[in-house]
Amino acid sequence: MIVERKINNVSDFLTAIRADQTARPGTIWFRGHSDATWKLLPGFMRSASDTSETTLLNRFRQSAAMLADRRPATSFDWTFLMQHYGVPTRLLDWSESPLTSMYFAVEDWADKPATDAALWCLWPTELNKNANIVDKLEGQYIPSFEDDELQGYTVDSLRQNTRLELFPVATIATRNNARIQAQMGTFTIHHNKRIAIEEVGDHSHVAKYIIPAPTKETFAEELKLLGMTRFSLFPELASVGAILKDMMK
Repeated sequence: MIVERKINNVSDFLTAIRADQTARPGTIWFRGHSDATWKLLPGFMRSASDTSETTLLNRFRQSAAMLADRRPATSFDWTFLMQHYGVPTRLLDWSESPLTSMYFAVEDWADKPATDAALWCLWPTELNKNANIVDKLEGQYIPSFEDDELQGYTVDSLRQNTRLELFPVATIATRNNARIQAQMGTFTIHHNKRIAIEEVGDHSHVAKYIIPAPTKETFAEELKLLGMTRFSLFPELASVGAILKDMMK
């Protein structure tokens, strides 16, 4: 059964995370959803289109190769770039920062005034046990995309083994752009198995903190006081322009 709590402000979150971390020590990642009903499924898995990932990757390469600052070296590198620019992939973004994820959960509170938000907590090493990724010498081991454990999750491997279905895996990637570094980004990646992360195994690897709709504005105000702004998470010229535009309202 998934642990589910309601939090009405940042202080409530601290109380809740202390209790859950005491019960389940170890690394925790976070993800914010502006709608609490959304499942932990990546964009490609939510799509009803029959377009294959290989087709998306090939078409993206065709048009983006000349425009990219640095040509990606591997299919995973191309997948990161696709994710960065909004193409549906098997990746799901997570953060090592709870404040970052809270920001994404409540940033559009004014547009969804009646919708509860959610802050998801993930224990990545516990998730990975379901995929038999366990390091006997290092209890908190989390593989990177360069490691052997992830080679079965490449586009080419999935295309060659269509009948094989593995559980999603938590993994780390090189933070090679300012945005992913600012957001302290990490990832989970799905295989062929279309299953929400919260539905894997005995569900002990996740907790869900509901942010009731009436409290979202309070959260947004508290995060602003804590320095969580669009520019701190998107250190780009577009963010500077958006902030200055808001000042004129």
